[in-house]
Amino acid sequence: MVVQDAVKKETTFIAVGTAVVSLLVIVVFFILHQLVPGYAPFDYTVFLGAIGGTIVAVGNFFWMGLTVQKITGMSEEETDRARSTMAVSLRYRTMLQLLWVVLSIFVPAINLVTGVAPLFVPSILIKIRGILSARKGR
Repeated sequence: MVVQDAVKKETTFIAVGTAVVSLLVIVVFFILHQLVPGYAPFDYTVFLGAIGGTIVAVGNFFWMGLTVQKITGMSEEETDRARSTMAVSLRYRTMLQLLWVVLSIFVPAINLVTGVAPLFVPSILIKIRGILSARKGR
């Protein structure tokens, strides 16, 4: 399967945005650690969480893009199969994110906050982009 330019473009947007937010979260952890060292750790777990969470978030978005690309190539007669394909993709992508959250909770080498925070970023970026593009259209 050849990845369409739109999927590449949107995934790049999400990857850059998620990486930037993850870096900001790391900076916040650094500042909090300077102010209240006992409250906010600043060690390798912060970085592992941010890197892992970013990979899971971007990978999830890319997988969704590939799925949408696949079902848009289907004919109208295959509507039920397209719906089923999207539902299965959603199920597996959600399970992947849930697995990452469980790992972030129970694996001491992963900081929970920096591990889970990136999972929310793609959705927020898409909403902000939609709001900004709607304002441009006025």
